[in-house]
Amino acid sequence: MLKFYLFLWLSWLFRVVLCTLLSAALFAFIVTLFIYVKQGFMPIDRVVFEALLKIWTFWFSILLNLSLLFALFRSVKYLFNHCYAGYVLKLKACTKKESGKYIEIIGYGDLLKVWRKWFMLLIWIVGSLMILAFVLTHLFTTYNSLFDWFSIYLLYLFIAIGGYFSFVFITARCKCIEVIKC
Repeated sequence: MLKFYLFLWLSWLFRVVLCTLLSAALFAFIVTLFIYVKQGFMPIDRVVFEALLKIWTFWFSILLNLSLLFALFRSVKYLFNHCYAGYVLKLKACTKKESGKYIEIIGYGDLLKVWRKWFMLLIWIVGSLMILAFVLTHLFTTYNSLFDWFSIYLLYLFIAIGGYFSFVFITARCKCIEVIKC
């Protein structure tokens, strides 16, 4: 089971990171292109290129956070029906007529309840990890401020670590998810 959760987590993490970075880069490029067009297609020289690069990096850092939420939602769909180390995560149908049947082709509409429960579980786990990190930092370092050590990149790391534990706990939290042998 440990291998199953590890491979599930690694594939989820790869998908989330890739989707977050690519969508943030694409949307930042679109915003930068829109600003460039709005300014009248100035000839690209070194100064204009540096300005466009600064605009792109500004919007990339903002859109990275929004893209993470989008990627977290999209990534849940791909957790199911993929065999890892002899096990597969299956989603049961939620209607009473089809109770006990597994959904083979999962749509985003099927995932709303599951995603809400999983996302709240992830928030609680990340919050617990942050409290633990704060206590350990306060005990073993000389930081004076409450969250002087904290950055958005550490939050991404906590989300990545919390994702693993959320997959372990989600089957107990959500009755429509089962781990079965494949």
